[in-house]
Amino acid sequence: MKKILKILFLFSALISSYNVAAYNGKSVDEQCKKPRFDHFSLPIYKVPERIVVAPESEFSFRLSSKVAAETLKLTIKKKAIKYTIENKNSFYLITSKIPAEYTGKFVRISANVTAKLECKGQGGWLIKVADAKVETKAELEVIVETKTTVEDDCEEY
Repeated sequence: MKKILKILFLFSALISSYNVAAYNGKSVDEQCKKPRFDHFSLPIYKVPERIVVAPESEFSFRLSSKVAAETLKLTIKKKAIKYTIENKNSFYLITSKIPAEYTGKFVRISANVTAKLECKGQGGWLIKVADAKVETKAELEVIVETKTTVEDDCEEY
């Protein structure tokens, strides 16, 4: 009987020490929440659709409000690009434009930011920029239809 009591006591001590070790001392509100990137305004390049965007297209996306907005780094092909930030209270609206130098190329638009509790977040979108200035939606549809394979388009990526 004493053996069983010792085993039960040892087991309960082990369980309670595990619960104490799992406690991190932070409340749920203070825990790190990664930034969210959503509502990207341009079509993302995917197979089989192969949708391209007009050169020098403007784009926007939303960034969660729990970030330090001044830490945002927005890049295309690892080069920083200019952008504007508009505080909408529950989120930030980021707007920018694809530079002319990327006409006819695949580009990755990358966004990196730090949340208020030092969590780092990143988002990104693959875009194919059309070869020439597109004036109408009909011209853009013609460009989309003339694309053959992803391999043909990826040479400079």
